[in-house]
Amino acid sequence: MDQPVARLRSVVLDCPDPRALAAFYARVAGGEPQAEDGDWVVLRIPDGPRLAFQRAPGHVPPKWPSADRDSQQFHLDFDAGSTWEAVDAAQERVLALGARPLDLDDEDGRKDFRVYADPAGHPFCLCLIDPAQDTF
Repeated sequence: MDQPVARLRSVVLDCPDPRALAAFYARVAGGEPQAEDGDWVVLRIPDGPRLAFQRAPGHVPPKWPSADRDSQQFHLDFDAGSTWEAVDAAQERVLALGARPLDLDDEDGRKDFRVYADPAGHPFCLCLIDPAQDTF
């Protein structure tokens, strides 16, 4: 395998209010938001990636699901536990924090995730994790 060109530093989300969105994700995944200025906030998630939030005036949230030019370009997946009861509890918490459901149908157990939009409209999933198959 070739040597990598660089190490991934951050996943950056455009949004209208970086402080508010960083606070939302801090409550979902942990960590403390660190404001570098009013237009850029960094969240270092314990044992996880670094998320950054950048002010984008006129931000238009992606549409999910959609195949047109306004479709999602990426989303975040969160391990919500190894039982549907744990996912249900995580769902209650993210909805209380301001998330909005996009797709909660598990298709009679054929899907292992549920899809939500964060307060700025970015899609993210709460995933049911099978510890025996988790490769991270």
